[in-house]
Amino acid sequence: MDSKELLNLIRFVAKAGVSEVKYKTKDFEINIKTPLAGCEAVSYVPQPVAYQAPAAAPVAAPAAAPAAETKTESTSDDSKYITIKSPMIGTFYRKPSPDKDVFVNVGSEVKNDTVVCVIEAMKLFNQIEAEVSGKIVKILVDDASPVEYDQPLFLVDPS
Repeated sequence: MDSKELLNLIRFVAKAGVSEVKYKTKDFEINIKTPLAGCEAVSYVPQPVAYQAPAAAPVAAPAAAPAAETKTESTSDDSKYITIKSPMIGTFYRKPSPDKDVFVNVGSEVKNDTVVCVIEAMKLFNQIEAEVSGKIVKILVDDASPVEYDQPLFLVDPS
């Protein structure tokens, strides 16, 4: 199972409103639990993977609406820039570890293979590459904040 299939399975479980899903093949086993399962603590076993859906989904929806309006206003000004988007759901980090420097700042030059951030998903830290060349003009996400699939993270000036 690749990462896209795994993310689709997690989204399906979160939207379906079920409390627990177990999926097993000869190669691996995954166990996804949501808050409906009634367990606050997630136990970590080497093979099964646990996922807990956001508990405050109704609160997050109204907060997202004003942010979308702000992005619409800034999009007209930022239309000449290329957007680096999140390829997955997870937690956005600007540093590889708390004691290290940030990957990029506003004004940093990036190339296709430049790592711009890390997104943590289910205790796995995934390095995100720019996949474009240019100069970072805006960082759209705060450090250690949750991000959604396809959420804009950075604006890059390709010139």
